[in-house]
Amino acid sequence: MVDLKGQYAKIKETVDASIEEVLDSSAYINGPYVQQFQADLEKYLDVKHVIPCANGTDALQIAMMGLGLEQGDEVITVDFTFAATVEVIALLKLTPVLIDVEADTFNMDIDALKKAITPKTKAIVPVHLFGQVANMDAVMSVAKEHNLFVIEDNAQAIGATYTFEDGRKQKAGTIGNVGTTSFFPSKNLGCYGDGGAIFTNNDELAHILRGIVNHGMYKRYYHDVVGVNSRLDSIQAAVLKAKLPLLDEYCDARRDAARFYNNAFASNSNIITPSTKSNATPNCGEICDTCDCHVFHQFTLQITNGKRDALHQHLLDQGIPNAIYYPVPLHAQKAYQDDRYKEDDFTVTNELIETVISLPMHTELDKEQLGFITKTINEFVG
Repeated sequence: MVDLKGQYAKIKETVDASIEEVLDSSAYINGPYVQQFQADLEKYLDVKHVIPCANGTDALQIAMMGLGLEQGDEVITVDFTFAATVEVIALLKLTPVLIDVEADTFNMDIDALKKAITPKTKAIVPVHLFGQVANMDAVMSVAKEHNLFVIEDNAQAIGATYTFEDGRKQKAGTIGNVGTTSFFPSKNLGCYGDGGAIFTNNDELAHILRGIVNHGMYKRYYHDVVGVNSRLDSIQAAVLKAKLPLLDEYCDARRDAARFYNNAFASNSNIITPSTKSNATPNCGEICDTCDCHVFHQFTLQITNGKRDALHQHLLDQGIPNAIYYPVPLHAQKAYQDDRYKEDDFTVTNELIETVISLPMHTELDKEQLGFITKTINEFVG
């Protein structure tokens, strides 16, 4: 699904030199590379504060801790996503409220969001799934109307840019009160282990978050807030600093692969390709240079003729990696089942889990590989 070895080969000299510098300095925790990467990412995102941490799940948890959410507060997020999003809500003894998604973008359904709000609702967590930014105009409007926090789960969409209805542009993850991301190796900007970060333009919140990630300390052995141990180590920061200047190039390579896929499947009536709907080019159906709302962390098809599972196995038999993200919705997971949920509330999600399949998507795909993948799929799905 990804070619980390091929990607590394192209940046080996820079990465190796950076890691060797960390080893020579022995500054493994909060060393210079952490501060340098933090500053570089703040500049790239045009955000006042980046708070590095140990992983993307920690980033979500720490963001919620920093906002002062209390036990029983309701937090609305989507049913169709990875479990980390809802996991941290439950861990903090907040009340997760799962809602359905849009059939074309896989992102938060705004009508479902409006219906889910109660007097106990305190926050919304839009997930920019598979690399496409959610409808943040609508999310922020709903949040403002009801005085709610917005926590962006940007684990899959770092590098994407959202265009507002008035033409303004802003990087995904910097729009809400706070944004979070993951640097898991397979991400568009991935390190060589675990890593994550939190973003905000709020000075006071940033101060609280910096204490939380470091055991609640601002001064050593003085614990001002309840914290955790969640720090990005210097070796991972060195890798990320080396890769960050290439992030836009990486995203462009993914868009090129997505264009190939789209063109190859355009005439197949049994395949629905990912939407590229944005305010800049509303559902234009094309991946154009001016539409950077989607960075294609995944390229996810919908197979409409009932052959999804058979295709999954056929591709494996042909040596073509593929994956089903996600086979079981969160509302049906044993850990998160709740009598409040009704199947009629998740009609889109329940259909997606039967039809979606994700194809190889990374920076090293070439036309020969893409041609083999698409030909195999078209012949089988027909």
